[in-house]
Amino acid sequence: MNNTILTDKQWAVIAPHLPKQKHMGRPRFEDRKVMNGILYILRTGSRWADIPKTESYGNPVTCWRRLKEWEEAGYWNEIWKKVLLSLDKKKKVNWIKIFLDGSFAPAKKGGL
Repeated sequence: MNNTILTDKQWAVIAPHLPKQKHMGRPRFEDRKVMNGILYILRTGSRWADIPKTESYGNPVTCWRRLKEWEEAGYWNEIWKKVLLSLDKKKKVNWIKIFLDGSFAPAKKGGL
C-alpha cells in the first residue's frame, strides 16, 4: 500500500477536525482524496502537477486550494496537535529527539 494514502484508522482521526461540507452547487471533491493528494506532496516534495492521477488522489488544483483554505482556517494546526497527542499516548514520540519545524513557528521580522 502506498504510504501517502490514508488508512481508515488514520482518516478517522483526521476527518472530525475538518469543516463539514456544505451542499451548494456542484458536488465538492471528497476531502479524504484531497488529503491524500496533499500528503503526497508533503511527503515527496513533488510539484502539485505530479500528484498521481488515480482514484485515490484529488485534482492538483483542488488539493492546493483546499490546503490553503484549511491552513487559513487553522485546521492543520488542530490536526497536527491531535496526531501528536495520539502518538504521545502510545509512547511513539521520542521527546529527546524531537525538534520544532520553522513552518510552525514563523520568525516575524527575521526573528528579531
